[in-house]
Amino acid sequence: MTTKTNLPEIKPYPSKDGSLIRELMHPNQHSVQQQSLAEAIVPAGATTALHRHRESEEIYHILSGSGHMSLGDDAFNVGPGDSVCIPPGTAHCLRNTGTQELRLLCCCAPAYSHNDTEIL
Repeated sequence: MTTKTNLPEIKPYPSKDGSLIRELMHPNQHSVQQQSLAEAIVPAGATTALHRHRESEEIYHILSGSGHMSLGDDAFNVGPGDSVCIPPGTAHCLRNTGTQELRLLCCCAPAYSHNDTEIL
C-alpha cells in the first residue's frame, strides 16, 4: 500500500455533493486505515449540495478562495486559513462566493464513503 502521494499525480473525480475531489489518502488505496484526506474544489459561483454524513466527522481547511458555509443552524464566511469542524449527522454545504475556485482540504474519520453521504 502507498504511504506517499503527490497531488498533481492524483486524478480528480466528482463527489456526491458536487465538488471535485482528489483523494490524497484513503484506506481503499493507501496505507492509512481510519481516516481520509482529500483536496476538494468548488468552482466559482458553485455550491455543494446540502448533505450530511451519518458516521464521519469532517474537518474542512480552506486553502484558497472565499466561500459561505452553512453548518446546521449556523452560516458564516470562510477564507484561506479557516478550519471548520463538521460533526457527524450535521447538514452542511459550501458556496463559492469568489471569482476563483475555492480549494480546501477535507479530512474524514472514519474515511469518506459515498454510502455515508446523504443528499438533503
